[in-house]
Amino acid sequence: AGPLGTLIRLFLLNEAVPRAEAATALAPLGPDEALEAGLLRPAGDDGHVLAGLDLRPHGDEEGSWWVLADLDSEQSGRPAHADHVLGVGHASLSLVRATSRRPVGTVLDLGTGNGVQALHASRHAERITATDVSARALALARATFELNGLDVELLRGEWFAPVARRRFDRVVCNPPFVVGPPRVDYVYRDSGLAGDDASALVVRQLPGFLTEGGTGHLLASWLHVAGQDWADRVGGWLPPGTDGWFVQRDVADPALYVGTWLRDAGVDPRSPEGRAKAAAWLDFFAEQDVEGIGFGFVTLRRTDATPTVVCEDLRQAYDDPLGDEAAAWLDRVDQLRTHGHDLLGTVFRVPDTVALERIEAPTDEGWATAVRRLHRSDGPGWQHELDELTTALLAGCRGALPLGDLVDLLAAGHGEDPETLRDAAVPVATELVRHGMLEIVR
Repeated sequence: AGPLGTLIRLFLLNEAVPRAEAATALAPLGPDEALEAGLLRPAGDDGHVLAGLDLRPHGDEEGSWWVLADLDSEQSGRPAHADHVLGVGHASLSLVRATSRRPVGTVLDLGTGNGVQALHASRHAERITATDVSARALALARATFELNGLDVELLRGEWFAPVARRRFDRVVCNPPFVVGPPRVDYVYRDSGLAGDDASALVVRQLPGFLTEGGTGHLLASWLHVAGQDWADRVGGWLPPGTDGWFVQRDVADPALYVGTWLRDAGVDPRSPEGRAKAAAWLDFFAEQDVEGIGFGFVTLRRTDATPTVVCEDLRQAYDDPLGDEAAAWLDRVDQLRTHGHDLLGTVFRVPDTVALERIEAPTDEGWATAVRRLHRSDGPGWQHELDELTTALLAGCRGALPLGDLVDLLAAGHGEDPETLRDAAVPVATELVRHGMLEIVR
């Protein structure tokens, strides 16, 4: 397939190609320059070359970019080095999908790695700053930005130190969130902080670098410790004046977690090195009473209002990007702030994307409803199980009567105490609004 086929064999299939074919495909870059820069490496004495770096296209619905990174251990045939720079992996893509794409003036990509978050930010940000502690990561990110003709400010340093006393409209961060003993085997994943302190550090400090109303989007991990609620743990990380939405996507068993990350670095868990590292890792978890490791997305917003903090599980499969949902979640928090003083006087409507499922069970008198479950068909696909009274209440939410009037009608029809139903209706309505399963009309 000519030069295109050569590039595919080199950089996508990781095959050796004749030096002359590589020269034709890479022209005007000469093979000697490519070898000196590390883009190619010798494949032996027969005049063939192999890819020395991972170079591949990455795109979105608007187009594509070139992304430069290090070869993974399977491609290179050797374990990753300490300053290894990851390609565009599952974690990077999940953060891309979990980040709001609404237009902003300034974006900070904290811990840019290969620069993929900054690439996506270029679609909606006027100015981008990218930082990293790794000089190698910054070199590859710079090359990526130059390949794509992007002007990105690059700064080197730990955590937020390179941007001290600055503020941004949006901060996106894929930190070294792997939890374990305080050591650094690989810069891209290990922070040198113990346990989940790296995630805690970012959550605590990030809001201080946001403009008023600015948002932060990051991946994070947290420990599930015996006798502790994970929501209390992560909620305690937030500084004052910060809205926080913690979405837990998975909880890993400690032993499986350790094995996964050892293999990620090209270390066989059954090898002497693997067994030694696994033992130290698992001993650390045992000392901390760790029962599991949670992983998920965090959305933050700087606010001068009374903060809203929600920690919840979202372990079901879904296809829609979470970034749109995160932005909408913040919008709904604002709506609740506006109407929260009088939710009973607020008019609600159940959206057309929400449906009620009933599961009937056989009884001596015939079929009886065993489960009533509210489904949202778009976004993350939230579900809520309802009782009979709540089901009847939501049936009246068609954008006409205020919630308080509906509660009074419901109480009269079912012989219930109106005040009791009013007290119960407000928190239910609040949660359904946050999940986009009840809309505020006026």
